[in-house]
Amino acid sequence: MPSLDRLHCRSLSGADASLISTSRRRVLQWGTALSAGAVLPQAGAAAPVFDLVIRGGEMLDPSVSLRGVMDVGIRHGAIAALGVDLPAATGTPVIDAHGRLVVPGLVDLHAHVYPQGSAIGLPADELAPLTGTTTCVSAGDAGANNFSAFRHFIAAPSRTRLFAFLHISTIGLAGFPVHEMLNLDYADVGLAAKTVAENRDIVLGLKVRESQSVVGSNGLEPLRRAIKAAEESGTGARVMCHIGDAPGELSALLDMLRPGDILTHAYSGAGNNTVQNGVVLPAALAARARGVIVDVGHGAGSFDFTVAERALDQGFGPDTISSDIHALSGNAPSEPFLPNVMSKFLALGMSLEAVIAAATVRPAQVIDRVPLLGTLQVGAPADVTILDVVRKPVEFIDTRRNRRRGEQQLKVVQTVRAGRPFGRPYPLPFSYP
Repeated sequence: MPSLDRLHCRSLSGADASLISTSRRRVLQWGTALSAGAVLPQAGAAAPVFDLVIRGGEMLDPSVSLRGVMDVGIRHGAIAALGVDLPAATGTPVIDAHGRLVVPGLVDLHAHVYPQGSAIGLPADELAPLTGTTTCVSAGDAGANNFSAFRHFIAAPSRTRLFAFLHISTIGLAGFPVHEMLNLDYADVGLAAKTVAENRDIVLGLKVRESQSVVGSNGLEPLRRAIKAAEESGTGARVMCHIGDAPGELSALLDMLRPGDILTHAYSGAGNNTVQNGVVLPAALAARARGVIVDVGHGAGSFDFTVAERALDQGFGPDTISSDIHALSGNAPSEPFLPNVMSKFLALGMSLEAVIAAATVRPAQVIDRVPLLGTLQVGAPADVTILDVVRKPVEFIDTRRNRRRGEQQLKVVQTVRAGRPFGRPYPLPFSYP
């Protein structure tokens, strides 16, 4: 499993989120673009043919430490060129992104996007224009008994790129709000392993929910079975483990997680948290040190500012920022749409570069299925999110009704998937020369 280098630095000043200076732009336009392998227009060369040009935005691609004002040329669903004043032939659509932030298409590692099959699933393609998310991972919506329908009827026709963690329960979340792990008969290790192995192109591993109300007297046995199924699949499958009022000692759960496994809802305030008595559990820090991935998974009840603040202060910041968006959380006062969750971490002091990385290249590395996913490098999939960085006082709410003030908020302007724009939730100049 690929390792994740750490970007947990706190912002030194508001300059991280502001537009860079003109002089720095000029350097980055050419120097970093060339180092990233960009194709720049040559004098006297025939004008390249693009299907779409995104003009004049401030590009931010943490995968190659690229930040500068430039154009993006897209051809046949891939990034074809980066440069200044890329020519657009007559009839080529152009998106004017001046004054806006252009980043790789956002990647949501924890979402619920199995409408009709999961009790809480939402359609990913309806979320995409509002969230800037071009790749979603269904976090345990389907189990072995209903995964085939997810694959053929949901993932196959979706414009949004979809992956999944298979629930260790054969019924997935179809029975919600009745909790699936109260009956261990649903936790069929052999069937789960078989389903993962047969669908390794889109299944990343196993999902298990370890909350007291979900598992009852079964304790950590669902997690044990999820790990066993992952190992028996022979695919190097990960386990995504949900916490929040976990049963027993949380340290025992954390000690079970393997390098590459994912701890989601890492900043839950539901009880038995990663932060106890103001201190991050040593077992949580040890898990991170051996390669366990720390994921946000905001949701309707799984993000507490008071936990996250202490965790970040003590070096337990997120590897990946995810929404846990679903039919219930989407209507919650905390508004866990991915750009809003990212904005909360800006308010907590993470730099813009670190926040964008945690919602693009880092979850793409966890997925590890698509070359150059989560980047804007030449040859990468033409998945692009255009954002406004709205600089004004804003109040954010967590899932425990705690409030925090911020000075900026990310708002989606346009979502482009495989070179084709989704709808426009906000006004945007769009033209055909």
